[in-house]
Amino acid sequence: MLVAREVKSELARIRPARLCCRRAELIGLVQASRGGIVSTLDHATARIAVELASSLGLAPAASPSRSARRPDGTTSRARHHVRVPLEATLDSAFAWQAAKPCDRRAFLRGLLLSSASASFTATGPHVEFVVGDRSLAAALVELLAESGVRARSMQRRGRQVVYLKGQEEVATLLRLTGANRAVLEFESSRVGRDVQNRLNRLVNAEEANLDRTVQAADRQLQAIRRLEADQRLDDLPEALRETAIQRRRQPDADLEALASSLGIGRSAVNHRLRRIVALAAELTGTGSVN
Repeated sequence: MLVAREVKSELARIRPARLCCRRAELIGLVQASRGGIVSTLDHATARIAVELASSLGLAPAASPSRSARRPDGTTSRARHHVRVPLEATLDSAFAWQAAKPCDRRAFLRGLLLSSASASFTATGPHVEFVVGDRSLAAALVELLAESGVRARSMQRRGRQVVYLKGQEEVATLLRLTGANRAVLEFESSRVGRDVQNRLNRLVNAEEANLDRTVQAADRQLQAIRRLEADQRLDDLPEALRETAIQRRRQPDADLEALASSLGIGRSAVNHRLRRIVALAAELTGTGSVN
């Protein structure tokens, strides 16, 4: 199963060749943060932020924060802060409409690395972007829609969350951001689940058909025994008598097998067997034909 950490690691290993792509990805990394700070527990994300800033002539300072002490006396895990002074040389607003396709992909990749969480479970994939304000959330929903990814936004604990669900939506996002290996594994897992689900449906249908065949054969055999007990079996027309004999010889056979043995069609066999059950029902006074 695909793991979110592996997706981010793959994205962090991408080194944009163009200066414009590096700039766009760096803006994406700090877009959802405040004061040009990328806060992450992922070492790969911290490293790519430093590399991108350095390649643009900035002077980032990557350092872990101090551990916070909990009420029980234990300390929390430190988060890695990467400080990037964007206001010095870069405009933090990303002009999506004027950006080239490669810059758009780089921007989404940076945003996915810094502010997104993803889960790939059996219940379905789910990706969330946590952003600071409502305007940014609305802009992100619009940007994703223009890229063919349908997303929605909501508010959770005072923060705006942009989320997307569904196989196609998540696969498109991964493809746009360059996570080709993740897309391949994601699609392989999806195909495997689809095949397994289809196999389960076929097995369930086959079991249901077999159960119906067994129940029908049991009713037919009971009808034949009832006719034989009343000495009516030998008085049946030749076609019905021949069908009754074949059914007793092949108690577990389906209609196709009986039709092959008798050299007639499946519907003809079904009609004869229903006639035999009806005659036996008349003897018992039930008058029902199953």
